[in-house]
Amino acid sequence: MLDACYISSAVEAAVDLANTWRPIKGEDALETVEQLQDFFADHPPAGPGEPSSSATDRGTGPSRRLTRADLTEVRALRETVRGVLERSSTDAVAAAALINDGLRRSRATPVLRHDHDRWWTEVTADTDRCAARLAATTLSALACVIATLGPTRLGVCAGLQCRATYVDLSRNGSKQYCTRTCAHRASVAAYRSRHSNS
Repeated sequence: MLDACYISSAVEAAVDLANTWRPIKGEDALETVEQLQDFFADHPPAGPGEPSSSATDRGTGPSRRLTRADLTEVRALRETVRGVLERSSTDAVAAAALINDGLRRSRATPVLRHDHDRWWTEVTADTDRCAARLAATTLSALACVIATLGPTRLGVCAGLQCRATYVDLSRNGSKQYCTRTCAHRASVAAYRSRHSNS
């Protein structure tokens, strides 16, 4: 049932987009058109009327050359996606407003699809602008996670030196850290703190 609502690669693209900005370290992996091209090489958006999964399977990216305008639009989308991930567990209404506004701006449209005796809905953008297609894919995926698993499944890493975002698709929904590395680092710090106070 859940896989009919969102595609995990779209959820991953949303998280990866948000995490191109590392506020604690002040690092930005989306400063140039070349970095944007690299992002789309790893996360190719679907074209109008084209399922996200088939674009990913073929490894195709934007059908035209990316520009500074594309970079500006994707960076604005990143701010929206990051806002959704940061606010969802504490202010789901604000996160929903961000999603809805982002989908409206990208001219997203739900489409009913059929393939191999299976029906599903997908949100697409009716434009070839790569930022709009990426917005339709990522924001609708986050909306589906919120609708099916709840808003607390989106969050920010609990690591003190990390502000990376994550989406928890696990069965028990207990994720607090973006990676095992951050979880391990926090557990080592807690262990040292307990033993230094003994």
